[in-house]
Amino acid sequence: MRFAVVQFGGSNCDRDTYHVLADVCGVDTDLVWYKDGLRRPYDAVVLPGGFSYGDYLRAGAIAARTPIMTEIVRHANEGGLVLGICNGAQISSEAGLTPGTFTLNAYPKFISRHVYLRVENNTSPFTALYRKGEVIRVPIAHKEGRYVAPEDTIAQLNRKDRVAFRFCDEHGNVTSESNPNGSTENITGVLSENGNVLAMMPHPERASEPVLGSDDGVKIFNSMIAYIEEHGARRVA
Repeated sequence: MRFAVVQFGGSNCDRDTYHVLADVCGVDTDLVWYKDGLRRPYDAVVLPGGFSYGDYLRAGAIAARTPIMTEIVRHANEGGLVLGICNGAQISSEAGLTPGTFTLNAYPKFISRHVYLRVENNTSPFTALYRKGEVIRVPIAHKEGRYVAPEDTIAQLNRKDRVAFRFCDEHGNVTSESNPNGSTENITGVLSENGNVLAMMPHPERASEPVLGSDDGVKIFNSMIAYIEEHGARRVA
């Protein structure tokens, strides 16, 4: 089993994510510079947080158009796992891997704090180790993290159980007060049509060890590992 953490110019959560995968979860993991492409077979690709290309044009817009993303889209189309975190979620959206977009917060300021999330789907490769309705505590750090999508897209996401996480309070109540950035219906994690791509704004890698104040996020990575172990490798050649 092998994971890739892709580094773009401006990525700054790549080594955090690498540490969690390699040192906490014990998975063979490579840091892959975007210009080098995917030179080895990988079971899962992680697009980490940061400010790729300085967030020029739109957050994630330039990175989504780099050649390595063609390989990553092919990987996803063949059933491989892709996890986009924060800037990685923006890149996933810009590349068409997940619907909707992550745009400027309703209150247009950078937000960095812990939030509560409610697990809406526990049948995906990323959430299977959670209980449906479980409340987890993870940090956010973004200025352009408000999830928006057309009304019919939101309806389809709800109907097909493709919302992975919603902002909530510590008791699991989904309210406007618990929505830090104005995301539509408090949505902050969305799945692709086949469920093998997750785009999420919160940072699970920053909540993967007790020393960080929460290890609720590590279940996302361990869910991916368990899925690959059960279903076998689907690797980009």
